Amino acid sequence: MDSPQSSEIVGVIGLGHMGNGVASRLLDAGYAVTVFNRTPSKAEALVRRGALRAQSLRDLAGRARVIVSFLPDDSAVREVYCGPDGVIANAADGARIIEMSTVLPDTARELYRAGAARGIPVLDAPVSGSTAAVEQGNLTVLAGGDADAFNASVPIFRQIARKWFHLGPSGSGAAMKLVVNTLLGDGMQAIAEAVTLGQKLGLQRGLLFDVLKEVPVVAPAHLGKLDQARRHDYHAQFPLRLMRKDFGLILDQAAKQGISMPLTAAAQQVFLLAAAGSDTDEDFSAVVRYMEQRASLAEPEFPSAA
Repeated sequence: MDSPQSSEIVGVIGLGHMGNGVASRLLDAGYAVTVFNRTPSKAEALVRRGALRAQSLRDLAGRARVIVSFLPDDSAVREVYCGPDGVIANAADGARIIEMSTVLPDTARELYRAGAARGIPVLDAPVSGSTAAVEQGNLTVLAGGDADAFNASVPIFRQIARKWFHLGPSGSGAAMKLVVNTLLGDGMQAIAEAVTLGQKLGLQRGLLFDVLKEVPVVAPAHLGKLDQARRHDYHAQFPLRLMRKDFGLILDQAAKQGISMPLTAAAQQVFLLAAAGSDTDEDFSAVVRYMEQRASLAEPEFPSAA
């Protein structure tokens, strides 16, 4: 394990499921961590553990040597980083940015250029993995940007991930994350359809899920989702609203490249309908419940989507 440098203050922006987990891991590793979230109450548990709470983005940017962020979408990323009160304009000399949100490659390149104008390296380094993976330090980092900035960031990656890849110039990490989430979202929809078919053919629901966990056609990333769906437990690890957003990014890029993605387009429509029928921030595996309800399966056993 790399020993963190006492001078290397790490600022973490965005304390949702992933940002909170990364900040916790870095605190455990001995880093000096400063945090910022627009809802201040989300920082309280980390502050009790020793993190410093920044009063503003400008405050965090001026303190931190390394700035890590997990933000919900492209608009939020631009709001945090760009403009006179944003992170890039106020970052300290010698700072480095590791932007870990799932965004368009063009957004990643925009931040890279803005950082370069100030001599601040910016990596687009989204991660693959669930909240359980970040708690265990088992994420996979998919990075684009300069090799020197990537190599300098490996000690931090080592605290939160089991694998990290430098995929090429700015935008490459963002592009790879869209590829990964295509498989993640399409695969979840395929599972939802398959378990619905199995039940309509007379298979016992619990046994159906148990068998699927043991067959090689189910990807490792979906195994935990099978457990959740078996229990009708759809508390958010990766929220349905974010997977729905990512489908939008994926199909946007497909259209720009002139390629057809009919499976993903169909899955996106199901995710839109599933999200419209839910009034809670549920996990994206809730598409299993949606497909079961469409097939009139076990209606009394799980809550209505009305």
